[in-house]
This record gives sequence, C-alpha cells and structure tokens, in this order.
Amino acid sequence: MYFAALLARTEDGWQASEPDLDDVETLADLSDLARAAGDEEETVLVFIEQEDAWFGVVRVDGEEDPRIYVSDAASAARSSYGEILLTDEVLGRDPEDLDELVDLDGTEDGEEDDEDEEAVAGPSEDHVPAGPLGDTDILTDLGMSTKELLALSGDGALTGEALGEIADALGCGDVLEAVR
Repeated sequence: MYFAALLARTEDGWQASEPDLDDVETLADLSDLARAAGDEEETVLVFIEQEDAWFGVVRVDGEEDPRIYVSDAASAARSSYGEILLTDEVLGRDPEDLDELVDLDGTEDGEEDDEDEEAVAGPSEDHVPAGPLGDTDILTDLGMSTKELLALSGDGALTGEALGEIADALGCGDVLEAVR
C-alpha cells in the first residue's frame, strides 16, 4: 500500500493535498502534477511511501528539473512508483549504456529464450544499489539536514513515520497529517 502527498510552499505557509497517481507513468508526469499543485516558482514536494519499505521525496522548484531522494533504491526498484523515481540520472547511468541492460536474458531483440521462460528484460536488482540514493541535500534549505534525512533511511530506521518526521522538521507536520 502506498501513501502520497503533495506539499506546496506558499506565501501563507505549506498546503498539502493527496494526489491521484493513477495517470502518473513517468517522472515528467509526476513533475507536472507537482507544478499544478503550486504557483509558478513555488517549491512543491512530492512524498511517496510504501509501507515501511521505502520512501521518496521529489522536489520541484518552478520549471527546474526535479530533484529526487529515495530512502532505499533496491526496495523502490521493486515498486511501480519507485521505478518512476529511479531515473538514469539518479542511478548514475549514462542513457547510452542502457542498450546493454535491455536484454539481460542473453537473447536478441524479439528472440524467445526457451530455457528460462520467466526471465524478464530490463534492469535487474543487481544494477540498483541497496540503501539511500539521490540528492541528499534536497531538504537542507527547508530545515532538514542531510544527516537527519539519512538517519531516517538507514538500516532498519524506516518506521513508517519517516515522512511525518520530515514534515515536522520542515514545519508542516500538521498539514501533512491533515491528508493522511
């Protein structure tokens, strides 16, 4: 089960809403959804959490490229929403190198592999590191240090309340609770 929230930083303080992620298939879709939640140059945070397995924060500042932080990349890679956040840039991949990852089962494009019917083309978990990944400074100017963010992401530290603790550090815990 997932929880998602949009937090828009306005002149009047933080405003929270629960987004409909049904039509979100890409990071661009998610960024557009975030931009629609705020005014032109406002900071909008997207919080996504999967039941004590991982959480992600996407920060959109106006038309700038989104900044992404994921608490556990390997866990997120097994999730449809997590895959959206694990872009080539976050994973440190050169998009031109992706051709090597497309058919990891050893077959040519379109060729069936009779020996292993369950092989799935695409990046394997071996290519996604366990643990935190992304922009660890994503929230420093809003009130949460890198050290505090990483402490919420460490081995066994994720308690299901990580997003609440982040919101409290940013001064918007009550606003987040209103949409939970």
